[in-house]
Amino acid sequence: MQDAQAPQESEQFLADFIDRNLEELAKNWLRIVRNHQLTRSYGAFDEEKLYDRACAVYSQLSRWLRRGLNKNDIESYFTTLGAMRRREGFYLAEVIRALIVTRRVLWFKIQAEGLLGTIMDPQMALELNNRVVLFFDRAMYFTTIGFERQ
Repeated sequence: MQDAQAPQESEQFLADFIDRNLEELAKNWLRIVRNHQLTRSYGAFDEEKLYDRACAVYSQLSRWLRRGLNKNDIESYFTTLGAMRRREGFYLAEVIRALIVTRRVLWFKIQAEGLLGTIMDPQMALELNNRVVLFFDRAMYFTTIGFERQ
């Protein structure tokens, strides 16, 4: 299901950026969560599955930025994700931390590329940041709901 509104140019740009850099983003995320003390359970989990899951979250963000997903889609995906992580034995704090790392890896890549300062005015950059933050706020909230209901 789609939002009625078409994506803004900045949203389309970021979605394309995510798609082009999906492998690198997922690998960087994987390296961090498998080795960080706040996500210890991830270090013992199957690396290939974790990589695929990171790709899936970035793909969800890309689709949402393109207005291919709405709030109900995000709710469904992340509620299911939260329930699955609980069944797999992850701690909720680790799952939320992994989502935070997902967002941070993306912003580190954007900053490293110097994209925000060169391709858009500050107002567009702020709006884009707010849209990404909204996605991850919803992701964390619905993940928690799914985790607690399991």
